[in-house]
Amino acid sequence: MAKNDPYAALRIKEFNIFLFVRFLLVFGWSMQFIVIEWQVYSITKDPLSLGIIGLMEIIPAFSMALFAGHIVDQSEKRNLLAKCTAAFSLISLGLYFLTTANIINNWSTNTILYGIYALVFFGGFLRSFFGPTIFSLVALLVPKKIYHNAATWSTSTWKTASVSGALFGGFLISWIGVDNTLLLVFILVILSLIFTFSIQKKPILNTKIGEPMMQSLKAGVKFVFKTKEILGVLTLDMIAVLFGGTVAILSVFAQDILKVGPEGFGLLNASISIGSIVTMFLTTYIPINKKTGLKMLVSVFIFGISIIAFGLSSIFLVSVLALFISGAADGISMVIRQTILQLKTPDDMRGRVSSVNSMFVGSSNELGAFESGLAAKLIGPVAAVVFGGTMTLLTVGFTAITNPTLRELDLTQEIKENEKEE
Repeated sequence: MAKNDPYAALRIKEFNIFLFVRFLLVFGWSMQFIVIEWQVYSITKDPLSLGIIGLMEIIPAFSMALFAGHIVDQSEKRNLLAKCTAAFSLISLGLYFLTTANIINNWSTNTILYGIYALVFFGGFLRSFFGPTIFSLVALLVPKKIYHNAATWSTSTWKTASVSGALFGGFLISWIGVDNTLLLVFILVILSLIFTFSIQKKPILNTKIGEPMMQSLKAGVKFVFKTKEILGVLTLDMIAVLFGGTVAILSVFAQDILKVGPEGFGLLNASISIGSIVTMFLTTYIPINKKTGLKMLVSVFIFGISIIAFGLSSIFLVSVLALFISGAADGISMVIRQTILQLKTPDDMRGRVSSVNSMFVGSSNELGAFESGLAAKLIGPVAAVVFGGTMTLLTVGFTAITNPTLRELDLTQEIKENEKEE
């Protein structure tokens, strides 16, 4: 196999099945997220209610993350993914019945809100298992010499599904309604569950099965904090996502500032992921191994600038362009982060390291959603977004000065050594 083959991972049948399963799951999850945000803001007209959605997910996702990583490292990954998917289908089905019951029985606003928040809370608990399971399974489907290529395709698939889900979510709200869109999500999740069983069971590579939980968790956290490349990239992404995220209040911009309706709302969400997809596919041809750390710092800086531009814009096309650029920059940082994690993490510790990653970066999405909703409530949506972008720029500058390990990170030699492996 050629060293620079951009399709190396795609030549493995089970990896392709995995990508299809992941696409269906993320497509459905992304569509469901759009529907929930639209529905909640439509019935409350309160940006803080959008922040509460993020808070309801971060509480279980963050508190259960390390425990979930321990379970993943002790478990067979294919079956664990199937169990997570089956549980996800219950959330989608619950949301569907909740919306249809509202239509039939004309339930109160508070009843609907509390029901949505409860299901989102369950989803946060479930997500703490999804991330480590998927991250660990990738490494069992491809040889180590193409980990970096598999990481790029896996992340690209995730973003492609995100853009598709966001785009179709916005349109389907208008075309078939909230309830039928959620029913479609349920069908897609069941389909992904069926295909999951086309992947063979994988061996458990952890040699410390039965290790006491606290000892196991301590080992995972210690590894992350002593590996400066991982700690640096996670910290940078965490703070940038925490303050620079705008997704949680996009419905405010769509409905009250840009006045573009559900279709425009879907396009705003989709433009972020489209930008990410473009850069992610480019990285399969133009690897990011040279001057990796510097490229990440630059990409996050561009992300911050584009977020400020979005916040200041009152023109729909300019807003779409700004979000596209933010997504493109974010796509580079995501590929870098996933590549570093795959290359630097031992096989027996992937679940726990991925869990720490979800605590740093994944949970900061929801905490950032709460921060955005609260800031929009207190100082207005425009000021909230500009503040977030400014904090991102300050974070990049601080990291560049204080973290030379990340700034000087270069993965060229490590990737070459992996490619030489038989």
